[in-house]
Amino acid sequence: MGRLFWKFLFSFWAALVASVLAVSAAGWVVSLTYGSADLPVEVGPRAEFILNLSASTLRHGGESALRDTLEEWQRHANVFLYAVDDQGHELLGRSLPDDLLARARRLAADEPEPQGARRVRRPNGTSYLLFIPLAQRSLLERVLFPGRLPWEWLPLVTAMTASFCFGAVLAWYVSRPIHHLRGAFAALADGHLETRVGPLMGRRRDEVADLGRDFDRMAQRLSTLIGAQRRLLHDVSHELRSPLARLQASIGLARQNPSRVEASLERIEREAERVDDLVGELLTLSRLEAGVEDGLPGAREKVDLVDLVAEVASDAHFEAQASRRSVAFVGDGEASADVRPEMLHRAFENVVRNAVKYTCEDSTVQVQASVTPARDRFVVTVADRGPGVPEGELGAIFEPFYRSAAAQPAAGFGLGLAIARRAVEAHDGTVRARNRDGGGLLVEISLPLAIRRAGR
Repeated sequence: MGRLFWKFLFSFWAALVASVLAVSAAGWVVSLTYGSADLPVEVGPRAEFILNLSASTLRHGGESALRDTLEEWQRHANVFLYAVDDQGHELLGRSLPDDLLARARRLAADEPEPQGARRVRRPNGTSYLLFIPLAQRSLLERVLFPGRLPWEWLPLVTAMTASFCFGAVLAWYVSRPIHHLRGAFAALADGHLETRVGPLMGRRRDEVADLGRDFDRMAQRLSTLIGAQRRLLHDVSHELRSPLARLQASIGLARQNPSRVEASLERIEREAERVDDLVGELLTLSRLEAGVEDGLPGAREKVDLVDLVAEVASDAHFEAQASRRSVAFVGDGEASADVRPEMLHRAFENVVRNAVKYTCEDSTVQVQASVTPARDRFVVTVADRGPGVPEGELGAIFEPFYRSAAAQPAAGFGLGLAIARRAVEAHDGTVRARNRDGGGLLVEISLPLAIRRAGR
């Protein structure tokens, strides 16, 4: 169960407890002051105190002392204590309804402890019934409860009031971030990709706050993808513009000078091949980014990754010798995995060829393949002695068409490392780069030996 569930549960528990406490407190206060609405007389500690004091006054001071006390209380304390003898005469001559007097007598006869009424016998044999009728209430009570005290409505009213208060607070607590999310979704739909709701969530720690953080990650991802798409379109148009311009120039030269048709056709063929290579690279990159199983090159099969890297290093060394460079491979043992060998071959080849392209003349590109001690991952490192990459651009070199400003001009489209990263990630692997001490770049490829989804 989530954190929001517990907040709802505790809120309802709090409302329930508040209702019970409010009803209990109201009942206790009213009973202390006025007694129960089911009784005709006042009960409670105050009534007991007045009755005991009056009974003592009657026993020791007689009727005259009690009469003076009753008049004093009625005049100054607004306490209407009635004293009725056996013949039904009230001590101060005040009239009483017959049913009230009858109920007061029944209450005084209750055993073992009478409630709300007290019968006091004098030494001369006379007795008086002492009680305080509920009909004589304070002004505040007459305003709040003009009739009978609404005990049957008090729990319902208290529960509804407490539920309303807690429900209002809870609704505000839940709806406020939802309104922020609605506004953020509307802003995102209008193209404002910089919209974020995390700062508006404050210090919340529940599912709604998690949803806000997920929205921010989504918005960040969308902003990154759309930005990458725009850069890709710009770079593709830029890369295509140059060979197309040369194609048009070659066609124009052939028309102007028919004697150079053969040279122009060769130039057109080279540029057409260049455009074809670029389109092929873009298609491969698109399929890798889409992760479509059927659109990826090669079928999955179990191969030895060490032999695969050794083959790539051997071919690269043969080609590098023509430019006064070399490739050294270090690796032994076996690392078998169910992969798409053509994809990984191209990934390793792109990384190694990139290292050969940028390493200094008369230097050696070091390729090492190994298995971690736990034998759960296969690691390939490719280290060159080139100019390296600025620290802030190490992650960007795996983006399409990226070229570091510090790198020397070289042939290619800037798609090799991007394709390598997508191919490795399609096998649940990772690629990262760092600068070497003494100059150069080191690229590390890590692949799990238990591949779960090669190109899915």
